[in-house]
Amino acid sequence: MDKGLARHRLKVEGMDCASCAIKIENALKRLPGVGEVNVSVTGGTVTVTEDGAPPSLPDMQAAIRRLGFQVIEGDAHDHGSSGHKHEQHDGHDHDHDHDHDHDHHDHDDPADAGKPWWRTGKGRLVIGAGVLLAAAMLVDQFAPAFGRYAFGAATVLALIPVARRAFAAATSGSIFTIEMLMTIAALGALAIDAGEEAAVVVFLFAVGEVLEGFAAAKARQSISALAELSPKTALRIEGEATREVPASELRPGDLVLVRPGDRIPSDGAVVDGMSEVDESPVNGESVPRAKAPGDPVFAGSINGGAVLRVRIERDASDNTIARIIRLVEEAQEARAPVARFIDRFARIYMPAVVGIALLVAVVPPLALGQDWGTWVYRALALLLIACPCALVISTPAAIAAGLSAGARRGLLIKGGGVLEALGKLKTIAFDKTGTLTAGKPVVTDVVPLAAGKEEVLSLAAALEVGSSHPLALAILGAAGTGALPPASDVAALPGKGVTGTVGGRALFLGQPRAAAERAPALDPAVTAALEAEGKTVAVLVEGGVALGLIALRDEARADAREGLARLKAMGISGVMLTGDNRRTADAIAGALGITAHAELMPEDKARIVRELGANGSGPVGKVGDGINDAPALAAASVGIAMGGGTDVALEAADAALLHNRVGGVADLVALSRATLRNVHANVAIALGAKAIFLVTTVLGLTGMWIAVMADTGATVVVTLNALRLLRFRFPQSS
Repeated sequence: MDKGLARHRLKVEGMDCASCAIKIENALKRLPGVGEVNVSVTGGTVTVTEDGAPPSLPDMQAAIRRLGFQVIEGDAHDHGSSGHKHEQHDGHDHDHDHDHDHDHHDHDDPADAGKPWWRTGKGRLVIGAGVLLAAAMLVDQFAPAFGRYAFGAATVLALIPVARRAFAAATSGSIFTIEMLMTIAALGALAIDAGEEAAVVVFLFAVGEVLEGFAAAKARQSISALAELSPKTALRIEGEATREVPASELRPGDLVLVRPGDRIPSDGAVVDGMSEVDESPVNGESVPRAKAPGDPVFAGSINGGAVLRVRIERDASDNTIARIIRLVEEAQEARAPVARFIDRFARIYMPAVVGIALLVAVVPPLALGQDWGTWVYRALALLLIACPCALVISTPAAIAAGLSAGARRGLLIKGGGVLEALGKLKTIAFDKTGTLTAGKPVVTDVVPLAAGKEEVLSLAAALEVGSSHPLALAILGAAGTGALPPASDVAALPGKGVTGTVGGRALFLGQPRAAAERAPALDPAVTAALEAEGKTVAVLVEGGVALGLIALRDEARADAREGLARLKAMGISGVMLTGDNRRTADAIAGALGITAHAELMPEDKARIVRELGANGSGPVGKVGDGINDAPALAAASVGIAMGGGTDVALEAADAALLHNRVGGVADLVALSRATLRNVHANVAIALGAKAIFLVTTVLGLTGMWIAVMADTGATVVVTLNALRLLRFRFPQSS
């Protein structure tokens, strides 16, 4: 899709199967100004890309309503596939709020939402058809002479709403719909005096629509469940008082009070209080995180044991949960390659089966002198097998469930194509800093020379108090929270280190070469051994004597080795790409058991990714922070960004991990492969059922009502099978 073209996105109620999607797509493509149409049955959305002059939004809504569906939200978003705003064409404003008259049809009414099935439009059709069928059976039992008329009346009355939808679809460009096939089959059955079976078939069709609606509703619950994570109200602090307000009214800068057990209403930062916050609803992390003033918090996460005062930094419409929902919905609209193939196949399959049915109806009687009634009946039964609903829904239902399962785990995947590609990766290239490592140095060694370990660390930390340098923060962190001796006359020496006086002792803390100028007796072999391990060394010197050494390194994440081992077990090799020096890269890579390419510029990383893909390593993934690695992320088959819910992580790559765990990459691959297995199983179920009943129908072993049950049953089975992915069990991290 061209990201420069504006798009209209409509929420549509009543879509239950792939046949619905095909009807809407065909109807909208007949309108001027409409280019590409993407219909997500599971997401309940229709997205239209402009082609030339902007199409009329009321015309699009009217076309959808004529088919029996309801447009429940008339807003149109002018964005490309990334979600960003683009320029308008000819000053046309795409953001509208429209009032619509609800000309109710037999598909679900928005008012049906949340009602028991028997109070919905489709439920009333089932009950009506059932009552008519029962009445016809009673007439046939007690007045057999009028039985055929009773079944005929029951069939026609129950068929009226179905035929009306068939006619509306036909005039909108969709002739071969299940409603049309059902109408022809039922009327044909009446014509050959099979009225009893015609009435049963129409009743079973109505039952099947209710079952399909139930399955589709279950599929949509994954998105609505995400929406429920954000609380509806918040306690806004106004002066000395607090007031409960709708969360949608919160604006950046507002202060809110979050009590223990409350969900945080929107993204923000803690300004007062310390507590454990459960972020599992957002990123899937099972262990709560400690939060203190200044720490970020995300919408939907749950406050633990103490009261927090939080400053809101994002509107409700743009918080983490809202962005996750938006990305998942857009991802569901992006068809996977396998889904596009199934769509193309289905468009050939239906006319082909209709053609076979026509041949079955006329060839045996004309060529072989067979009974017309028998072969017309078999042809009518074949028509009911021609609907490809189960086949077409088999892929998007599984893809949607996989995307939703990933989102609940903090794995955001931008579309079915990405989800499909993840499972085919053979090599994954990782950035080092912030991806395989924590992104900040820690003290790894304290080597005492002329003073004890604790004294060396305490004196060094005293010199670093107040500094924001990463190495200084690491030394202060290693020294702990105890009282440090005061330092005075502290001065930084650029490129060398820092000097100062602590307890009357004049000290220097800095790099080995500068320290050797002050302490000539310092053995260079000691510092060289630590530097060979990829560590940065700081030397503490007093009066020409080296008191001790402090070694620091950006260490590998705790889960990095486990995550890489899981990928290796899946047949995926890992490689490190870093701009860091060779010694540091080799040290980290050696500890993790992978190869390293070091001292690389961004363009070098992109080149290596392309080379890995071209030399037989198979599809290559790239994992990075989404900024410095942008060229490599773009060059990879799949770009994966790591980074705790930031805009970059959500927008920059094909997939994003809301938690900073290397194991999340293995989770992405495992979910992709499980989804692909589900898709293959669904396609086998759908095609297998069609093939079996096509043969048995032609041979006269099964009739019309079996054909209806087979079609509906297969659709429900593949949808429910896809929903199993919502309960996908990710391997537990140790």
